[in-house]
Amino acid sequence: MKTVDFYYELPECLIAQTPLEPRDSSKMMVLSRNSGNILHKHFYDILDFLNDGDCLILNDSRVLPARIFGIKEDTAANVEFLLLRQIENNVWESLAKPGKKAKIGTKFIFGDGIMVGTVIDVTEDGNRIIEFECEENIYTALDKIGQMPLPPYITEKLQDKERYQTVYSNELGSAAAPTAGLHFTKELLKKIKEKGVNIGYVTLHVGLGTFRPVKVDEITDHKMHSEHYEIPQETAQLIKKTKANGKRVIAVGTTSTRTLESVANFYGEIKACDGFTDIFIYPGYEFKILDGLITNFHLPESTLIMLVSAFCGYENTMNAYKVAVEEKYRFFSFGDSMIII
Repeated sequence: MKTVDFYYELPECLIAQTPLEPRDSSKMMVLSRNSGNILHKHFYDILDFLNDGDCLILNDSRVLPARIFGIKEDTAANVEFLLLRQIENNVWESLAKPGKKAKIGTKFIFGDGIMVGTVIDVTEDGNRIIEFECEENIYTALDKIGQMPLPPYITEKLQDKERYQTVYSNELGSAAAPTAGLHFTKELLKKIKEKGVNIGYVTLHVGLGTFRPVKVDEITDHKMHSEHYEIPQETAQLIKKTKANGKRVIAVGTTSTRTLESVANFYGEIKACDGFTDIFIYPGYEFKILDGLITNFHLPESTLIMLVSAFCGYENTMNAYKVAVEEKYRFFSFGDSMIII
């Protein structure tokens, strides 16, 4: 298939700039995987579509406030950095803007001296390797001076940093939120458990590659970014039990989906493990674990809409997006939701 096959027209006014309050008040499209039939609900109605014995798999990764602003020590020039991944201790790979001001050996001051960083290397693709010095734990320092790395299509300033975190986020390390989970409240999760639906957690640290467009004509030529994942023993056992009982495993988000399917592909089963995955799921893929998917509405020609098309069928998916535009659903990270069952 070609990348252009996954294009759809989206009016800019439908790109959600701010999160709704309360979290579970967003619209929710209910899409039948088999028939393509569509219902229009709200996320707080999700209880009506979950059954006793089903399990929800949530990604508990927490977003790092990884956008930081440094002052160049010798010229006082301002440079913006976006931390991508921790290499070791206080050494991080980062984007720098403007990059020409961040040459090897250059030192930057952050947060009036809370943190100092020195560029120690430049990668092949132009990212900077920075070694930081700070008196306190670097995560504590980042919490004080860092800003949330919101996607480029969000131009409004985020008033509350926690609104770009899920209420169950726990494992710090993502460069972007697993946004399908932003709709859940603690109260709604409690009601879901009371209905007999089990909840399991995986961790997949979302990289900025999730926002990178597919730039090749043939989707099979696209190379996926790699992300770190972990499945704990408790979650692996829950999934096996759910399957054995003939109940449904429903992933919350494409990140949870990629974690489950990566492990099933690699080991032939779900088991407690951790590693890196660059799995690319597109139409023609045969799902090993997934029975249902909760997700947001994704960018045209993105790997995420390709994953949804693989699960629900190309025609069903593209029709659902057409209907979502017509019904003025809100799109992308702070947008509305879809459940595919």
